[in-house]
Amino acid sequence: MTTHHFSTKDRILSAAEALFARQGFAATSLRQVTSRADVNIAAVNYHFGSKENLVNEVFRRRMDQMSEERLAALKVACCERPGELEPVLAAFVEPALAMAQDRHGGADFVRVIARAYAESNDGLRKFLSDRYGHVLREFAKAITGCVEGLGKEDLYWRLDFLAGALVYAMSDFGLIKRPSGTSESSHRQRAAAALIRFASAGFKATN
Repeated sequence: MTTHHFSTKDRILSAAEALFARQGFAATSLRQVTSRADVNIAAVNYHFGSKENLVNEVFRRRMDQMSEERLAALKVACCERPGELEPVLAAFVEPALAMAQDRHGGADFVRVIARAYAESNDGLRKFLSDRYGHVLREFAKAITGCVEGLGKEDLYWRLDFLAGALVYAMSDFGLIKRPSGTSESSHRQRAAAALIRFASAGFKATN
């Protein structure tokens, strides 16, 4: 019974993720989700209770793990290379790029993140802030310890810019395409290194 429930819930989440990526949150109905997942509406109500909760769970399914990986990498960076900015930025960037390459819906989830930026959804933004705001605060604190004289307003502007650039890099539709014969892992590592160097210069820039 437990396996069946897990399988059903996971199918619903995957269907919702794909539809949200393609159509957005507002344009996707629960009926479309149930049709794609091959379940009835009662299954959605049982596992999630509402569309808002379903949207939140689509994010939680991937972002909980990514947040744990980021914080673990940040702890290592601060212990092993204290005062160095690039390892802190790597702890933020690399887990996200790795998640984007997940063959089981990673690309769809990147588009879902982009939808969250583009669509006005106050409930979702509150959920993300409440559940993951502490992650950004930990990185903000670490960056402050690496960049002397960086004010709070500039710090958060630059964190916003980094987050936006990261979503763009994760989507892999920019000017730099993966060269023929280059593995996804190698391409991701090059993208991460380039973004980290770029962000490092930005955080260290003086006004």
